[in-house]
Amino acid sequence: MKLYQICQEGVWDTSVPGVQFDEQGVSNYATIQKKLSEAFPRGEQGKQEWERIVTRIKSAAPKGSSYDCVIGVSGGTDSSYLLHLAKSYGLRPLAVNLDNGWNTDISVKNIKKMVAALGIDLETYVIDYEEIKDILRSYMLAGMPWIDGPTDLAIQSILYKIAAQEGIKYVLLGSDFRSEGKQPTEWTYTDLRQLKAIHGRFGQTKLKTYPQLPIWKLFYLGYVKGIKLISPFNYLPYQKKEAQAFLQKTYGWEYYGGHHHENLFTKFAVAYWLPRKFNIDKRRITFSAQILSGETTRQEALTQLSQPPYAPDRMEDDKAYVIKKLDIHPDDFRIMWRSENKSFLDYPSYYPIVKRLLHLVVPVLKRILPEKPKIFFEMEERSA
Repeated sequence: MKLYQICQEGVWDTSVPGVQFDEQGVSNYATIQKKLSEAFPRGEQGKQEWERIVTRIKSAAPKGSSYDCVIGVSGGTDSSYLLHLAKSYGLRPLAVNLDNGWNTDISVKNIKKMVAALGIDLETYVIDYEEIKDILRSYMLAGMPWIDGPTDLAIQSILYKIAAQEGIKYVLLGSDFRSEGKQPTEWTYTDLRQLKAIHGRFGQTKLKTYPQLPIWKLFYLGYVKGIKLISPFNYLPYQKKEAQAFLQKTYGWEYYGGHHHENLFTKFAVAYWLPRKFNIDKRRITFSAQILSGETTRQEALTQLSQPPYAPDRMEDDKAYVIKKLDIHPDDFRIMWRSENKSFLDYPSYYPIVKRLLHLVVPVLKRILPEKPKIFFEMEERSA
């Protein structure tokens, strides 16, 4: 049995897949985080790189278009602040929101407040709820840890789709590895091949409105059409708590209670399904990243990890709501809950091919993606 150990710089521990420790007790995930910071420096160098990107975005704008970039919005901290940031640099974003039937009232209000105050157009893509319900139930029946993966795939798909429709070359993302970290692949990996395999086995509803982005189309839109995904927070100073205070004061934005709690199903997946069924606490990754970036202290992180993600009675209420909204009988949910936990490796996906051909894939992706995906930093460090 593996002895318990925790990173001396962050709070990555032996519950994290693939974690290793050096003689000083520092984990390889801390090394991943440091390599990401080296690859995307902030300060003056980061600011200059971001300003060069802004110039490219403006020059690539379609003639006669009202927009030069697309920004996915959820009503959360990152995407809300990104709207403000884009406008402050003179960009003309089109805001895009995915409605999968699980957005909280607060998140919807936040989106409306932000786009109204900044004069930004909003396009909402609505997935037929019977479809999304069937897909999410399928992932739960499949015993997958990251049951909200279909939402991630749908968001990526509509951002590319709308950018292509509008002739826009740049999609701005509110992701920030310094405040979020790199989640282990085993905890969150999802791709379209996996979704089709799981839904084909456990689903019942035909997918007509659920947006799909096959891997060949991703290459086509990225390489032929030249659509690039950019994460501005990689280059600019950004801390969530400061951003939240600014948004509240400036726009009347409201906080929704926790990381990803702006979406009710995502909240359930992160704060109930993962920790209680799989013993996976994603906060461990997030807090570790924030320790290394100076946003929190190691002691503060350890104190928070000793507490549940939020009030246990609220968790049970949320579980009951999710079960009801997904039309799952409580007895069937108990069967799901007690069933064997599965891994993303138990179902077909593109991952084995990508991992096997990593040395070939990275040079190709450099022609498609302007920023090296975080998963490759993880793959390289864990295989070292």
